[in-house]
Amino acid sequence: MENTDKPSSKEETAIVLDFLPNGYPYDDRPMYMKTPIAQAIGKEHFVLLELVPKKGIHLQSFEEVYIGDGKRDKIHHIVGKMALAKLTATAKSELEFVIKDIIKKNEKRFVDFFSRAQPLSTRMHQLELLPGLGKKHMWQIIEAREEKPFESLSDLKSRVKLMPDPEKAVIRRILQELEGTEKHKIFVDV
Repeated sequence: MENTDKPSSKEETAIVLDFLPNGYPYDDRPMYMKTPIAQAIGKEHFVLLELVPKKGIHLQSFEEVYIGDGKRDKIHHIVGKMALAKLTATAKSELEFVIKDIIKKNEKRFVDFFSRAQPLSTRMHQLELLPGLGKKHMWQIIEAREEKPFESLSDLKSRVKLMPDPEKAVIRRILQELEGTEKHKIFVDV
């Protein structure tokens, strides 16, 4: 799979979507053998991860945890990447809210995407990969950004006529990429 944004790199920080202090309910091993599990999403590349906390650590939903190569205060180890389908019902229900929060806190990164998106081929542009954006919106965005770069997602929405909500379009695209069916990756680094 091709990532049109940047080369693959590790997550430094993740946001907990769900914490299972007694491990997975379908794990039929005896209680003393079960490991607490946290399902989380990487803050930078939106990678879904399965994490094991250190002994005695209780994690909360929406908690930010360090998972980089340095000394980790709460996470013992990373089990690995996980598929969207393996998320618990709680994690799935929190996913969109957490993605929206990441976008709000890093708005410049997503505004820059609209200001810098490039063609993928002679017939397809990165902007067209966003749900609800077709050729007409793509050309309006390109023309508007040539006048001056976008300052915020609301600036983008106000300068492009009948533009669908750019934040919602980005959220929907990230969710589509997490499903794993998209050929081109813009935001999710798998």
